[in-house]
Amino acid sequence: MELHYLDFEFSDEDAGHGSFDAMASVVPHRLPPLLEEVAAVLRWAHAAFGAPAALEDGGDWDFDLHAIAEPDRPLAVRYDAATSEVDLAGAGAAARVTLTLTLGGTSVFCRALREAFPLD
Repeated sequence: MELHYLDFEFSDEDAGHGSFDAMASVVPHRLPPLLEEVAAVLRWAHAAFGAPAALEDGGDWDFDLHAIAEPDRPLAVRYDAATSEVDLAGAGAAARVTLTLTLGGTSVFCRALREAFPLD
């Protein structure tokens, strides 16, 4: 799948793990396709590597998802694994919503993510 909204930046760690950070800021009519793109990435990760778990607890991958409505109002956002959708509450009539997604994982996870999505 080609990503249109998420532009990931990669950081690797000495332990062989890595993380991908992306931020996208959109006007209201672009929010549904952004949320679908985030859901597609998380759906893939769940299907390929199972439920997220902290790497220090032996997990293969984990993620962190946040959203803010302009000017600086945090929004409730979460990925629902049961429906494979991203739920966002409270965006209302915000002029712009900024969403951040961080994915961290083992070297195997990072390699697979790069193969599944054109990140570079």
